[in-house]
Formats: sequence, structure tokens, C-alpha cells
Amino acid sequence: MGNGHGGDFIIERGGEKVIALAGNPNVGKSTVFNALTGMKQHTGNWTGKTVQNAQGRCSRGGTDYVIVDIPGTYSLIPHSAEEEAARDFICFGSPDAVAVVCDATCLERNLNLALQIIEVTPKVVLCVNLMDEAEKKKIRIDTTKLSEMLGVAVCTASARDGKGIEQLMDLLPEAMGKQLAEKPCVEYPEEIEKALGKVTPILEKLSGGTLPCRWLALKLLENNEADASQLALFMGREIAENDELIDAVSAARIFLSGHGINEEKLSDIVTAAYVRRGEEIAENCVTFEKENYYDRDRRIDKVLTHRIWGVPIMILLLLGIFWVTVEGANYPSALLSKGLFALGDRLSEGLIFMGVPEWLRSMLIDGVYRVLAWVVSVMLPPMAIFFPLFTLLEDVGYLPRIAFNLDKGFKCAGTCGKQALTMAMGFGCNAVGVTGCRIIDSPRERLIAILTNVFVPCNGRFPTLIAIITMFLAAGGGLLQSFTGVAILTGVIVLGVLLTFAVSKLLSVTLLKGVPSSFTLELPPYRRPQIGKVIVRSILDRTVFVLGRAVAVAAPAGLLIWILGTVQIGDISLLMHCADFLDPFAQFIGLDGVILLAFILGFPANEIVVPIMLMAYTASGTLVEYENLASLKAILVENGWTVSTAVCTMIFMLCHFPCSTTCLTIKKETGTFKWMLLAAAMPTVIGIVLCAIVSAILT
Repeated sequence: MGNGHGGDFIIERGGEKVIALAGNPNVGKSTVFNALTGMKQHTGNWTGKTVQNAQGRCSRGGTDYVIVDIPGTYSLIPHSAEEEAARDFICFGSPDAVAVVCDATCLERNLNLALQIIEVTPKVVLCVNLMDEAEKKKIRIDTTKLSEMLGVAVCTASARDGKGIEQLMDLLPEAMGKQLAEKPCVEYPEEIEKALGKVTPILEKLSGGTLPCRWLALKLLENNEADASQLALFMGREIAENDELIDAVSAARIFLSGHGINEEKLSDIVTAAYVRRGEEIAENCVTFEKENYYDRDRRIDKVLTHRIWGVPIMILLLLGIFWVTVEGANYPSALLSKGLFALGDRLSEGLIFMGVPEWLRSMLIDGVYRVLAWVVSVMLPPMAIFFPLFTLLEDVGYLPRIAFNLDKGFKCAGTCGKQALTMAMGFGCNAVGVTGCRIIDSPRERLIAILTNVFVPCNGRFPTLIAIITMFLAAGGGLLQSFTGVAILTGVIVLGVLLTFAVSKLLSVTLLKGVPSSFTLELPPYRRPQIGKVIVRSILDRTVFVLGRAVAVAAPAGLLIWILGTVQIGDISLLMHCADFLDPFAQFIGLDGVILLAFILGFPANEIVVPIMLMAYTASGTLVEYENLASLKAILVENGWTVSTAVCTMIFMLCHFPCSTTCLTIKKETGTFKWMLLAAAMPTVIGIVLCAIVSAILT
């Protein structure tokens, strides 16, 4: 068999049957995929989470299957890259069957996509998922009647609990052998049916009935330039360039035009026909107690998306997450640091025992290992707490509410509300946030989101911010100090969000002018989070991934820092020579040469900024372990730190060039160094200006 393709996705077929897994966003499609294949793909709860196709394999009844999880889409009329990829694979990728996953709690809306797919291919199984939630909402679905009205096999499922998956697999062989029904599932107004009647018979004659002729005829009449090349490729040049077909299409368009139906109006009429048919089917197959339907979700949304209280509640929730992260990470971070540095001492003794040259031992242990130990001990505990908490918000359905609350602000800034989601991703890792900008349809708005993602502090910057706040700004002790510190940290985060709005607005009226686009934002039902799976997946998919990337850049950075700290010119190391050179400018913006140099050398990873400061301040040529924040504060104060220095360092930590990984990701996503350099220059310039102003005020 040949290769199927959906967008840029290639499926290698052997003797296996290829099954496309389709559905709207937030219907549990990825959960069905995991249950079918055993692959533990992360499931999100916002529109466009699955940006790329994923595939897995399974077997049933002696047949091997390749299950392709295509991006979630509301329609086969694409309005985004995700929807285009889904359309291309279903329509042009020649899957052996399509399993359409629907949400039982809002079947009517989901039927729009199902009906479009059935018009493309009769080889469909409709999987009505989330039946457990439907039962809680007193919703009843007559699947027998639903199957009769659609003309395809229907099964029910609660994929989170593994129910209904075997039935879905059992129905696939029947679906693969199904032929196109004589009567179409959706009928259009009389004028359109007559126009189709002029084209469809010719397509059937030319293709021998091997192509979805009714759907192809409709696409040819719509005359969409974006679809033209794909249609021609799918039909084959011999059919696409056939004179009889071309004449028939031209005649059908003239006929429609005579009835006041142009290409754009034709598309609107067709869409309306799908909606009406979906409503008709739902009315006949779905019954529910209206007084209980979504009442709970609406009551919650009245509070969480309230025009006055929605944002304050969001900030309080963010404050709570940071408080748990800060309090929970302190002890394990100190314990991990002590253990890793002790292990480093044992490794050093082992190398000495083996007769390894002193310079090599020092380079490996004092340089590479100690930097790695610092990065792991500082990053791992807060990430292991923050990512699961953040993922729980995602799993329960709150992240789309954040996008809803911030949509008006981003619209005023001339950008897209989806940027709220990519900004939220940036709290974990700016590189991940930049990659997540693919969910934004408009190239202009996507670029703005990429360029401004760095204004929210990533997980690598949190430890430094937390340490500085705790040492210099959070007064009192115990809970008072903890809450004060978290409140200040939340204020820093809010400042980052405000800068995101301001810079987005500046870009939208200068370099990247344009009108904000509209988009569909679905507020999915609130769901009970799968706490166990969320913790495991957030640690494996996010924490370990981000930590591994930080370790990969920290190792060579540790080597460079060791060289600068040990090689001396006169009585001063290269590290201090560089710091002295930078000191005059650094003093102007409220820092010192060591701090500014630490930020520059911390380009590979923000986590090593503080270690570089310590190395320079102690003139040790190697990283030193400090017992607690009090000992660290003593070192800093001895080297001239004041409250003003602390505040300026925090501002520069919030506003400076992104790390190397994020810069490379920006280059990859934008395809040019120009935007990468702008993304690095903008926050740095803003940080310098803010630091200079604050320094002038406080000193």
C-alpha cells in the first residue's frame, strides 16, 4: 500500500490498517487514543492542544492497526493549521476508517464534524465518549436511533475508565467494509442539489466510484483557492483536467449564480445545512433534564469568569500555587543540594585516588559537576511541585477560563486571546510557550506572542526571584514572611503580564500592524482531574524534559565558568576582569559588574546566574555550597548588596534576554535570526530602562 498523508504527516503502512481518530477539541480524543494504543500521551483541556499528529499501534481479532490521533477540529472547513492538518488527513490521507469521538454532554455541536466526515467517507465509527459525565447530567442518548439516522456504527464509551474501547475496536472491521449509502446523510436546498447533480455523475464516471464524488463536487463548486491544489492532487491530473468535468463545474456555477448563490454564500448554506441536520438528529436521539444540564458549570463560570471578580480570583489562585511551590520546595531543594554536593566530594576523592591530574579533576568536579548539581537541586523540587499543580488546572478545565478572562486585554493590545494560553505555558518554560504559539492562527498574532513570551518568568528564574524576595524584601518570620514573599512574587508576575500587554500593543501598532482576529474558544465542562495520571505525566513529560534540557546546556556552561574562574591574568581571574569591565555600566542600572556578568554567562540557563555570582564574590574559582539563605545573604551584603540592588536584580531577572534554548526555539519557529534578535533585545532594553529608573529612585 502507499503512504497516506495529512499535512506534513506521513504514515508508513505495512500490512496494518490505518484508523484516523477525529473529533472536536476537549472530547477526550487523546484519552481514547491512549486507551487504544497504550501510549501515555498528555491530554490537554484547551483548544488546539494537539498541534501535531501522533500515532500508535494496536491489534484486535488478528488485525494490526495504526491509530492516528489527528488534531482536534470543529470542522473540515479549516481556519487554522491544526484544522487544515486534520482535514488533509481525513480527506486526502486515505485512512481505512475514521473513528469520530464525540462528547455525550454536547452531542448536537459535535455532530457538525461527524456529518462532514460521513460525507467524505462512509467508513466511520461514531464513539460517543464521556458517557459517565452525561449520566451525571441526566442525559440519555438513543444510540440505535443515532446509528440509523447517521448510517454508521455507533458505540458509547467512558475512555477515562477504559469503558467502551473494546466495542469501538470490534466495530472497525464493519466500518472498513462499508459502502457509500444511496441517500446522503445531509440534504441541501434544491438549487444546490441540482448544481451537484450536474457534476457528481461525471465524477462518478471518471473515478469509477472510488472517490467521494458528492463531496468533491461540492468542493469544486465552492472554488476555494486554498483547496484547489490538494483537490487536484487527490483526484489525479487526468480527472482534474478533464474537459467534460471542467465544463460541468462551470455550468453548475453559472446555474447557482443565477439563483444568487456565489462561492461564499454556497459555503454558508452548506454549513447551515450541517448545523440543522445535527440539531434534527440530536432532537430525536438525545433527552435530558434541562434544569440540571450544565447548571453546575454555569454557576461556577459566573464566578470564575465574572467581569469584575474573574481576574482577582485568577491572581489569588496563582498566588496559592506559588505559595505551595515555594513552601514545598525549600526543604527538598536543600536536602538535594546537600546530597549532590556530598556526592561530588566523594567523586572528587575517587578521581584523586585513581591518579587523575588535578586540572582534569577540578574541571570535571569543580566546573561541570558542581554546576549540574546546582541546577538539579534548584530546579527539580519547584518544578516537581509547580508542573503537577499547573497541569491539574489544565485537566480540570480552568485554563480556557484564564484565556476568556484575559481575552479582552489581549484584544485591546491588538492580539489574540489564545496568547493567554501560550503565556501560561511560559511559566513552566519559555521555550515551551514559544512552541505553543502554533495554536494561534494569525501569523502576525503568533509572532507577537512569540516575541513577548519571555516577559513571563520561566521556572528557571523563579528560584532566584524567590531567594532574593525572601532575603531582602519579605519582612517578619514564619507564615508572615512566607505570605509576604509570595505576594511580592505574584506582583512580579503581574508586572510581567502587564509588560506583555504593553509590548504586544506596541508591536501591533508599529512593526506588526493589523486587526485582532476572531477565534472560537470553547469552555469545556469542569471535570474531575485524574490526579495520579496528572502527577506522573507532568513529571515525565514536563519536569524531566525541561530539567534534561537545562542539564544539557549547564554542563558546557560549567566548563566555561570554571575556565574563567581559574585562569588568571596577574592576580585576578578572567571572571573578575570581565566583571570589572562591566561594572561602570552595571552600577548605572543599579547592579554591579558581577551581577551583569552572571546574567551574560547565564545565557545557557537562568538557573546558573546565582552560582556564577557566588563564584565571583568568593573568588574561589568553583561553585560553593551555602547552608541556607542567611549565609547567602551574608555573602551578598558583604559584596555591597542593598535593597535597591535586590530590586534591580529582580527586575533584570524578569526583563532580560531569553535563555539559549528559548532563543533557538524562536529562531526555529520564526525561521529567521531577525526576530530572534528582536526577542532578545526588547526585554533587555526594557529591563535596563526600568532598572535605571528604580535605581535613581531608591538611591
